[in-house]
Amino acid sequence: MPTKLIMRWDVRKETESEYFEFLVHEFIPGMNRLGIGDIQVWYTAYGECEQKLASGIAPGADQMKQILASRDWGHLTERLQKFVDSYSQKVIPATRGFQL
Repeated sequence: MPTKLIMRWDVRKETESEYFEFLVHEFIPGMNRLGIGDIQVWYTAYGECEQKLASGIAPGADQMKQILASRDWGHLTERLQKFVDSYSQKVIPATRGFQL
């Protein structure tokens, strides 16, 4: 069964341009290389929650578990956290539509 990774974070104001470059040129392509596809990134314009919500899907729970345990994933999230605060992630079964 397809499995979805949901991530949330706030971008640090002082790193916005570097964050965007990293996200577009390293983070999203890195997720694809690791086997996570259908990547979406959402911006919160109103409300009290994290500024960004991102998701991606792996073909199954075992593959997602391997990806998240990999050195490459650790490196990607470590780099991301240089630009963001309040990072969190969770894994859920993927269904159609918007999931939180």
